[in-house]
Amino acid sequence: MIFKILFPVVFLLIGSYALTAQELIPLNNEYLNIFEKNASLPDYELHNSFKPIDKSKLLKKFNTDSVILINRTLDNKTISLFHRKLRYENFLIIDTGDFHLTIDPLFNFEVSKQKGYNKDLYNNTRGLIVQGDITKKLHFESRFYENQTFFNEYINDYITNNIIVPGQGFPKPFKRDSANTNGWDYAYATGYISYSPNEYFNFQFGHGKNFIGDGYRSLLLSDNSFNYPFLKITTTIWKLQYTNLFASFMDLTAPHSYESGFYKKFGTFHYLSWNIHKRVQIGFFEAIIWQNYQDSTGFQRGFDINYLNPVIFYRPVEFSLGSPDNALVGLNGKIKITDKLFLYGQLLIDDFDVAGLKKGKGYILEKYGFQGGLKAFDLFRIKNLNFQTEFNQVRPYVYAHKKPLQNYSHYGQPLAHPLGANFIESVSFLRYRLKDFLVELKFNYAMYGADTANSHWGNNIFLPDENAQLGYPSWGNKVLQGVQTTLMYKDFRLTYIVNPKTNLNVSIGISNRTQKAALSSKDDFFIYISVRTSLSNFYYDF
Repeated sequence: MIFKILFPVVFLLIGSYALTAQELIPLNNEYLNIFEKNASLPDYELHNSFKPIDKSKLLKKFNTDSVILINRTLDNKTISLFHRKLRYENFLIIDTGDFHLTIDPLFNFEVSKQKGYNKDLYNNTRGLIVQGDITKKLHFESRFYENQTFFNEYINDYITNNIIVPGQGFPKPFKRDSANTNGWDYAYATGYISYSPNEYFNFQFGHGKNFIGDGYRSLLLSDNSFNYPFLKITTTIWKLQYTNLFASFMDLTAPHSYESGFYKKFGTFHYLSWNIHKRVQIGFFEAIIWQNYQDSTGFQRGFDINYLNPVIFYRPVEFSLGSPDNALVGLNGKIKITDKLFLYGQLLIDDFDVAGLKKGKGYILEKYGFQGGLKAFDLFRIKNLNFQTEFNQVRPYVYAHKKPLQNYSHYGQPLAHPLGANFIESVSFLRYRLKDFLVELKFNYAMYGADTANSHWGNNIFLPDENAQLGYPSWGNKVLQGVQTTLMYKDFRLTYIVNPKTNLNVSIGISNRTQKAALSSKDDFFIYISVRTSLSNFYYDF
């Protein structure tokens, strides 16, 4: 009896570096950047454009722990238990061989001050992550977060207008009777189960986010919006990796009731990644969005079983026959110029009516976007000095649809780029890692043609195409039409990595956001300091 009680306690205290079999690397740019240089080596030929990445794929090529625990050595004889848990290990560990479990606290405590804004700003996030393995074939993870936040002015305005915290769900007012009037309370959870019966197949079922691409943004599918339920099947054979993703989304703009909840729509995604050469990788993308509805006869359309068809590019043929659903296709690719320098890019096509294009320039159904970028590791032969620059452009009305319920969005936000459509953008990063210190410089420059309450120039993807400013169909549409707006976002951040296992870090930074339009202008300058476990991306640079 005593042994049964003490047995798990012993394993809670023993340091363990057992690497989980099917663990997914968190969708966090800081975390992903640690592995990216190794994962991008040409000789490895890894398929790492569909994220989150299965860590077991990386483990076949290099030791991920030796990368993440950079410049650290652990000697259990000389380091105290408290020091190990704080700096090297998970908080609680159970490892019995076939069963491995870790439990860690999650938090984000941040205080900031905005110039000229007399409100106190802070973030108070508490959470928990539980993850583990049952044998080497099954991995599970669950996270929960509870948040109370006083955002800076432009984010607070966004939440007030859209009733959504960017990427984090539905909020309710917090401390609205006090001197602070911009507080929000919100909670969210995420988790998944990952099962690999063999080296060729992986099945994931969860509630979370996905990302397709090699850049900071994705024009195909990004982690910009809120979590959603999904089933993902990945097949890897030879130089090919094929991913089927089935998801359920919600539309906050459609009428809903307490009994039925928010209006639902569904999505099927196909992505085929092919290593044409060890230095050239190309991916073929397809997505279909359709609404859940009930017609006048009482027929209820839910998840259409026809979209369980795993064959890629069967849907555009059906679309040409008059199907009402929203179909998108695209390409993703990268060329590895050297071991430490590669180019990447994307092409997204929403609607492309060739007959309409022949009638004149700027046809409304000339819907496409493209991305081009460059990443350089160990710049100027300085170890861990990395540079990235990226350009994105999306034409007006892309991602929108004749039926608003079939637009490319979820939970009040675009499924791709946070700016929606009708924009051009440049994003650049310079990062330097010295032992446990990380310095990051970031610069965003974007221009977009904004819509007003009485106009639809193609920026707002939630409006129907029929409301287009020049009519539907129409010609003469061009990028940046509408209220031309310029956006600049600059950020400098110094981070100290306390524990890389959960990306526990202390950061101090300075941000400046300027937004200028014909009749308005905003200049937000703020400083911040935070202690947090960074395992997700949250995009406030819009």
